[in-house]
Amino acid sequence: MEFRFTEEEEEFRREVRQFLQGEPETIEKVRREEASGEGWGPATWEFLRKAGARGYLTPSWPKKYGGLDASHMKRYIAAEEMAYAASRVATSGVGIAGPVILRFGTEKQKETFLPQISRGEIEFSLGYTEPQAGSDLASLEMRAVRDGEYYVIDGQKMFNTACHYSQFHWLAARTDPSARKHRGISLFIVNMNSPGITVRPLTGLGKLRTNEVFYDGVKVPKERLVGEENHGWEYLTAALAFERTWIAGETIYDFERLLDYIRNTKRDGRLIADDPVVRQNIAQLAVEIEVARLLALRVACMINKDAIPSYETAMAKLYGTETAYRLNDEWRKLLGNYGQLDMGSLHAFEDGRMGRVFYSRATRAMITAGTSEIMRNIVAVQMGLPRG
Repeated sequence: MEFRFTEEEEEFRREVRQFLQGEPETIEKVRREEASGEGWGPATWEFLRKAGARGYLTPSWPKKYGGLDASHMKRYIAAEEMAYAASRVATSGVGIAGPVILRFGTEKQKETFLPQISRGEIEFSLGYTEPQAGSDLASLEMRAVRDGEYYVIDGQKMFNTACHYSQFHWLAARTDPSARKHRGISLFIVNMNSPGITVRPLTGLGKLRTNEVFYDGVKVPKERLVGEENHGWEYLTAALAFERTWIAGETIYDFERLLDYIRNTKRDGRLIADDPVVRQNIAQLAVEIEVARLLALRVACMINKDAIPSYETAMAKLYGTETAYRLNDEWRKLLGNYGQLDMGSLHAFEDGRMGRVFYSRATRAMITAGTSEIMRNIVAVQMGLPRG
């Protein structure tokens, strides 16, 4: 087993890193927009377009759709470098909708959406969760009824985070209410400007804006059905596997910031790094972050060899998000009362980004895209352990 990248892959990493190092002002603005909780602003769109123009958003896609015809491992490298440099810039279009369209979509859908996704010009919001359907997603009730050349859609979605700045809704709706609940679901690409769509803001953990979305007789052309009607659960679970592919870059960046902080900050007349308890905690975190990264690389390596990860993606998501939570909890403890200050407070460390804001969002990450409990169930069942 080889625990290093090839020289070609390392050269690609240096190329991506050089690009990122040339965009310090834009990246700092991206971090501020992300920390605000309001979603993407002008700087994020600018950054994504610049990265997309170089093929860094979708390097493993075919060139005709905006990719580089590169390996999946290069895709992981680019994503890790961008997460390290610019925090949460991974897009649902790149990571979820795009791969499903590439595998199951029509040629027209590929030609229409994939190049725009690859260039960082459009984004998708996930339209999965409903008031009664979260972890048990197959219980969704939003209806899509075929009417000639259109589907007419009615219902409500919850926690659709990007709907106030995305152009398209990656929507799961029930097309056959008489079928078993996993069998009657279809996936649609819906223009967010369609008449009958209402978006209302919700505030989540860490003051992160998400949304509830209402559909009232929304007409969607039949050409926007992804794959076959009533086969949406198959595509949706494939999309969830892409969504759960954890990337280590942001956690590594936050850990390095923590090291800088304890090495250069004194408390009671001595450096925090000299405290043996703190040293033990930091050493433990270093081990856990390396394990989390190796789990993520295992998934990338499997996909790179055209293998299909089963429980491996759930393992990586579970361990990665819980490690990120423990890291942010360590930040909160070391900052003490200052870690409770909100953004905009006079004495908030890094304007509250490290501490209160990111601690709340690390908590949220263990819930979204499948809770830690769900991930453990997936791992147990797919390893052959009996159901409880």
